[in-house]
Amino acid sequence: MGKTYWMLVTTQENLEITRARGFSMQGVDTKNRKKAVRMAPEDRVLYYVSDKKGFAATATVTSYSFEDDERIWKHQREQEVFPHRVEIDANVVLDQPDYVDGFQVGPTLEYVKKWPPHLWPHAFFGMLHIIPQRDFNFVESELKRAGGEESIVQVAELATNGAVAAAESATGSDGASGVMDTSSRKLFSVARKSRKSSHRRRM
Repeated sequence: MGKTYWMLVTTQENLEITRARGFSMQGVDTKNRKKAVRMAPEDRVLYYVSDKKGFAATATVTSYSFEDDERIWKHQREQEVFPHRVEIDANVVLDQPDYVDGFQVGPTLEYVKKWPPHLWPHAFFGMLHIIPQRDFNFVESELKRAGGEESIVQVAELATNGAVAAAESATGSDGASGVMDTSSRKLFSVARKSRKSSHRRRM
């Protein structure tokens, strides 16, 4: 069975929680249980931040779906703990000012074609969506362009009392890093912004 390409809709607050944990795990809400249990190793995940209307990151699933009731992410419904979870590795992660603008990219995606162009955000209702590989590859390429590919510095993942934090070390750098690439959960590469995408999020 081939890999599945997912779009996960989240909030900026919950994305920051995932980031603080080193992009090591992602939870899905109970409403999307039937989809979540289908997630498997080598599946890809595209993150869309609903309150910022921008694409922020991609990751690769590294485990089968499992259930866990530990409260990690936040939801307006107290009983929702996003129990359907998978382990992940981050591939590209942008800082908020560099998100790829959903208003420019969203209407062009094959996934939203059954909605009128001005209603493309309706295609993103709900937390988890299966999208075409072509859409995923296109948005991921825009994320990479928005973040740049030069001036690589290393970010080591630190774990203290079961919590994961990211720590940066830069050599001779003079600005904030923009994109995070990784091949494992224990070591991230951060590339400073050197090229800008035409689809960078509007301020």
